[in-house]
Amino acid sequence: MPIGQAKFGLLGGVADPGKLELIETQTASGDNIVDFTDIKEDVYNVHFATIDVNLNSTSSVQIRLFESGVLETGSVYQTAYQNGQATGTFSVNQTTANNRFFATQTGSTDEPRQSYNYLYNLGDSTKYSFQTMQGVSRKTGTTACDIRFGSGVLPQASQVNAIRFTNTAGGLLTGTISLYGIAES
Repeated sequence: MPIGQAKFGLLGGVADPGKLELIETQTASGDNIVDFTDIKEDVYNVHFATIDVNLNSTSSVQIRLFESGVLETGSVYQTAYQNGQATGTFSVNQTTANNRFFATQTGSTDEPRQSYNYLYNLGDSTKYSFQTMQGVSRKTGTTACDIRFGSGVLPQASQVNAIRFTNTAGGLLTGTISLYGIAES
């Protein structure tokens, strides 16, 4: 530890401020759900998830949050996403009554989907939980991609202590999802 940091107690025995630290990587092999149950919400105020999966249906990956151990499936998530198709068509998907966050772009069966998702304030029971994301679905047999980017909020102050990733069509996931923590700087 640098002397200056030790002298002022800046690290305080927790994660290095601003440092990206791997919490867990899970590999799905035709699984219905991927749950992260130890998200270290008491250590990190920002979480970062990378997704690299194929789905067995025309769908996308969704995120649902566990509030104090209870999965929130109600239509209480507020979301706004911009979708761009390889054909040049763009659309907006926004609602104040969603039952999930979208974590990737929608693609056809077995098209690869990748995305980055940031999740904020999960462990703070006095704040709302937020999500921002950007993702692609590569069109099979081409170099073209469909894109999605946007954000969402769970507008109820609660402590989120776990995260669930699933296929929006209820199908299966194959690939990897990694969850990182970013310490408050």
